[in-house]
Amino acid sequence: MRLLVSGGGTGGHIYPALALIERLKQVEPDTEVLYVGTTRGLENKIVPAAGLRLKTLHTQGFKRSLSLENFKTVYLFLKSVHDAKKIIRDFKPDVVLGTGGYVSGAVLYAAAKMHIPTVIHEQNSVVGITNKFLSRYVDEIAIAFEAARDQFPADKVHMTGNPRAQQVAANASSNYSWTNDGLSDDKPTMMVFGGSQGAPKINQSVIDAIPEFNKRDYQVIFATGQKRYQKVMDQLKNVHINDNVKVVPYIPDMPKKMPKVDMLVSRAGATTIAEITALGIPTILIPSPYVTANHQVKNAQALVKQGAAAMILEDKLDSRTLLVQVDKIMNNPEVREKMAKASKKIGRPNAADLLINVLKKAEQDHQ
Repeated sequence: MRLLVSGGGTGGHIYPALALIERLKQVEPDTEVLYVGTTRGLENKIVPAAGLRLKTLHTQGFKRSLSLENFKTVYLFLKSVHDAKKIIRDFKPDVVLGTGGYVSGAVLYAAAKMHIPTVIHEQNSVVGITNKFLSRYVDEIAIAFEAARDQFPADKVHMTGNPRAQQVAANASSNYSWTNDGLSDDKPTMMVFGGSQGAPKINQSVIDAIPEFNKRDYQVIFATGQKRYQKVMDQLKNVHINDNVKVVPYIPDMPKKMPKVDMLVSRAGATTIAEITALGIPTILIPSPYVTANHQVKNAQALVKQGAAAMILEDKLDSRTLLVQVDKIMNNPEVREKMAKASKKIGRPNAADLLINVLKKAEQDHQ
């Protein structure tokens, strides 16, 4: 298969695409892939590092208020459609996949107008503006949350889940030992992870809770985020930290450690949810309030409704609310087991294969 993929700006659009590509190359080693991203997005580092060819287009998003910048946005979109058509003509893809971000709007629109098979993948429960626009033009639509289904034309929608789930599920058996982190393999382990940058409100709540965590029979590994680590350590300068609590800037070898985690405290991004449900990890979700259309709250609600997670809204988060929820889960193996089963039930460990089937359907329907 000759696959052209477009998605950019954030890791949430890029990592599912890379997981899909990795799986496609496993089942069809002669697959040719070209990735089209933005000139300024994270894909400029991540995609070449994955050994993939990258072409870039200059696009930008619409301002929500009336602004002259929106005229520039329209101009850049039309120019990007023109440039995308040239890229498509040169590469000659069998199918084009969009995973979100403004750049995929131009690329998928161009491909649809050229009558090339097109598929979009929506990772979130609230559909992004680009995928909403593209839904009228593309052949097939893949979703990761049932809540997204009725936001699209019904006859195009396929539930696939997020390809990251299959990537994580493939590494589900791990012989990692917590002794590498100075912890014990004999105690239940909770990981706190507020994303690669860290999350100030989550960090503060954990800092304030450490004197209580010191007294617990479970252990805590707390990733502050690389750039916030020094500030956290300064705040903990006069706080005693027991052996059952480890404070680290980030979590290396995350795929090896995740299967060994008994509970996670994290944001509610689509990729995180795909990973935790693939492994069946009980989770306390703290949705980021700084995302479009509050979609992380809706992502989290999908798990809470099924009994797979608890949720604390950021404006209700402090050390006390965190401790109450953590103790409820970490001190009760039956609760953890029940949540783990509910989480795994939601997970789609064959998500990449399901998305490949949708790509093939789009391709075959054009023949």
